[in-house]
Amino acid sequence: MQTNLSDAARTLSRADEAEQILRSCVHCGFCNATCPTYQLLGNELDGPRGRIYLIKQMLEGEAVTQKTQLHLDRCLTCRNCETTCPSGVNYHALLDIGRAELERRVPRPAAERMLREGLRRAIPHPAVFDALLKAGRALRPILPAALGRKIPRRGASPKARPAPRHPRTMLMLEGCVQPALSPNTNAAAARVLDRLGISIVDAERAGCCGATDYHLNAQEAGLVRARRNIDAWWPAIEAGAEAIVQTASGCGAFVKEYGHLLRGDPRYASKAQRVSELARDLVEVLAGEPLDRLQANSPVTLPTSLPATLPESLPGQAQRRIAFHCPCTLQHAQKLGGAVESILQRLGFDLTAVPDAHLCCGSAGTYSITQPELAERLRNNRLDALESGKPALIVTANIGCQTYLDSAGRTPVRHWIELLDASFP
Repeated sequence: MQTNLSDAARTLSRADEAEQILRSCVHCGFCNATCPTYQLLGNELDGPRGRIYLIKQMLEGEAVTQKTQLHLDRCLTCRNCETTCPSGVNYHALLDIGRAELERRVPRPAAERMLREGLRRAIPHPAVFDALLKAGRALRPILPAALGRKIPRRGASPKARPAPRHPRTMLMLEGCVQPALSPNTNAAAARVLDRLGISIVDAERAGCCGATDYHLNAQEAGLVRARRNIDAWWPAIEAGAEAIVQTASGCGAFVKEYGHLLRGDPRYASKAQRVSELARDLVEVLAGEPLDRLQANSPVTLPTSLPATLPESLPGQAQRRIAFHCPCTLQHAQKLGGAVESILQRLGFDLTAVPDAHLCCGSAGTYSITQPELAERLRNNRLDALESGKPALIVTANIGCQTYLDSAGRTPVRHWIELLDASFP
């Protein structure tokens, strides 16, 4: 499409990038066909094409309001539209540019500012988040039922991690909320990798990937966290670490963007690019390894060590049936749709068919908190689809999806690596 950016917009650091993305859009509307919010609301401005027009108008100098902000806030950033787009429009980057400029132009109501600041002060800090979570669980009996249901249930307790003992080493991003919500996930990943001859080495100074800040429009704060992680990982990278393993696909998608986001930073550009090249979702690592080493001598069954995963009313064959929820950050951002399913089937798990598997569950980082009504509708639709094959267990690859789907209190939801770890001791 044609563009005519205003003089003010041309002073933005990413003006050329925004103009290039806008011009790549041919406004065909294919994106709306797979946009979760457009499907729910049926409003052109709540689909990718409409949001692109809103950003274009803003960058061309037209007035913007809180209504404009609402339509951009409603976007899940699921990137489904990028998978669908025949023109390769880099929508999520344009959305980041537009949201940042809109945040500068349109003040938010005090309640919204407080909520977003509270999320930024809690989520990226594991100790703070863990303390708040423990307090919420302790107070659950006296809280209103609707609020109590929003407090996540405790995940499986972590088993011991193996000490580094192999020549092959990798780093692992520990995550912000995952240690509190699902503490066994990274431990299970470390154990599986250890059986394959790979040791996880610590980088104690590494922390939040920066996605929470960045996607709440505190973009520079998110990049500060990215630089801090690069500094923390760099000694191990120089010592020969093969990869930076991500067990949360949301974190992985953002770390893989470090190189692009810091390309203009003379101190960090080359290191950020190297970090992005080394970032690997766990499934990418395992796909290249001899997984026959994990095979058990007996037929695969769902492990009893994962509590409440085997409904007694189901016959034995049905207890082996699982459904995989592929997070948007895995299938649309990292283009790894089908990768986990392939490994699970290769190792003997019985996967059910999941209708509309491309759609978002509604978690989307902090979306389930900032847009709770839309998120709940999306979650219910996703659970209906996941449960249509009557699985005994749902597995996924992202802590946000796992926690949000599980909080509905329906079919239990776990990270898929816990299933492998418990099934192939």
